[in-house]
Amino acid sequence: MGDVVDLSGDGGVLKQIVRRAKPDAISPSDDLPVVDVHYEGILAEDGKVFDTTREDNLVFSFELGSGSVIRSWDIALKTMKVGEVAKITCKPEYAYGRAGSPPDIPADATLIFEVELVACRPRKGASVGSVSEERARLEDLKKQREIAAAAKEGDKKKREEAKAAAAARIQAKLDAKKGKGKGKSK
Repeated sequence: MGDVVDLSGDGGVLKQIVRRAKPDAISPSDDLPVVDVHYEGILAEDGKVFDTTREDNLVFSFELGSGSVIRSWDIALKTMKVGEVAKITCKPEYAYGRAGSPPDIPADATLIFEVELVACRPRKGASVGSVSEERARLEDLKKQREIAAAAKEGDKKKREEAKAAAAARIQAKLDAKKGKGKGKSK
């Protein structure tokens, strides 16, 4: 097993690699936020298994960052690669907290999960290409808006300069007329 890594910085989420993924394995990302996992959940207090996908060999799927799982899973799964198996120790504040999840998980329970990241993929209805294309489209739109705003600001500045120049010309004509008028009356 690998070294224990503190993912939360306060000891709340600890990760220890049980089996490393292949070096070229992919990780969850903004383009691949949906993950499929196998897991076994154990109460740290007594070692009792409270949940597992291993018995029926079904994967559990969820989208990272969507709030559909405990906080420690969002933190830990982002650091994993497909094929990796890790032991994740979750303090109560990163799991079910004071409430627990009765009847299986008591209040203030520290949980240990052995998690295997089986796959990561795009959101339903999206492909990696379409997510990347949408991000690029939004960036282009943002640039177009910035260019339009700069052009509008430039036009506004030109109008203000033209107004100032016209006002200066009018003032110069008025001053010239005043000067001629004074000269005629002398």
